[in-house]
Amino acid sequence: MTTPEPARTATGDDPSALPASPPPVPVVSVKPIVLPFPSRGTDLHVRVSAPVTGQDLPVVLFAHGFGSDLDGYAPLTDHWAAHGCVVVQATHLDSRRLGLAADDPRRPHVWRYRVEDLKRVLDDLDVLEAAVPGLAGRLDRDRVAVAGHSFGGQTAAILLGLRVTDPRTGTAEDLSDPRVTAGVLLATAGAGGDHLTPFAHAGLPWLREQDFSRLTAPALVVAGDEDDLPLTTRGAQWTTDPYVLSPGDKSLLTLFGAQHFLGGISGHGAAETTDENPARVALVQRVTLAYLHHALGIDSYVWNAARAALADGRHPLGRLESK
Repeated sequence: MTTPEPARTATGDDPSALPASPPPVPVVSVKPIVLPFPSRGTDLHVRVSAPVTGQDLPVVLFAHGFGSDLDGYAPLTDHWAAHGCVVVQATHLDSRRLGLAADDPRRPHVWRYRVEDLKRVLDDLDVLEAAVPGLAGRLDRDRVAVAGHSFGGQTAAILLGLRVTDPRTGTAEDLSDPRVTAGVLLATAGAGGDHLTPFAHAGLPWLREQDFSRLTAPALVVAGDEDDLPLTTRGAQWTTDPYVLSPGDKSLLTLFGAQHFLGGISGHGAAETTDENPARVALVQRVTLAYLHHALGIDSYVWNAARAALADGRHPLGRLESK
């Protein structure tokens, strides 16, 4: 992959500062690319964003949070694309844009349709590649990662090995995909059981039983230490479960003072952001990009520098640990 050489010096005199990001490159974005999907009942609409330069580009699948769509999360997806990744975003069935009726028979199964959406994206990479001017022949299909926020974090984790007990059947199938080798899980759900609130237990039954012991693929978990969701009685600690309870190569970025939207990752000026903080978003941008480059075997310098800078909690915005 051809990317700008990362800066090799920290910014300012702060010993906990991270290396400066390389300059961004222009991005081309095409939407909607429509993939017919009869078994889904609604065609799958996809957005692809790619840098205009570079070869052997890695692919990052992004799963949005509940109710969002392919236009969300520009602070992250645009940043990754401007620094050498091809980012693919689908609009899932729970999107407010689709307006799925409350009695639609697909609604109880939206968690599983989401996983099928991303697998369909992988199946149709040829179609998506051909739809973006200048992208043909530039993808590295051996370097595929998945990322997601909130509900999208569960979707991403399932592709990496998380087992979710299907409320209909009582079984937990392996829905992972070997084409995906690493992930970024942002402010996503923890274990179910007695710590779920009645609202979550009744309305989001796919959270009742999650088995993190099979989530063995490498992943970065990002959690806000003030992310107190109405889904659990455990407070913000709940969102660290994908790190704590899963084996293997995992890292955890804890953001100090961050709530569910981690400073505003879902969109510039998004109304749902309750803790708007551009510096926090910038940290998430830099650390997630560094992790993707590291986990996909592109460059580990910035990731190693980030681990050193954020290891002891002296950085005002967060702490980074690995196991």
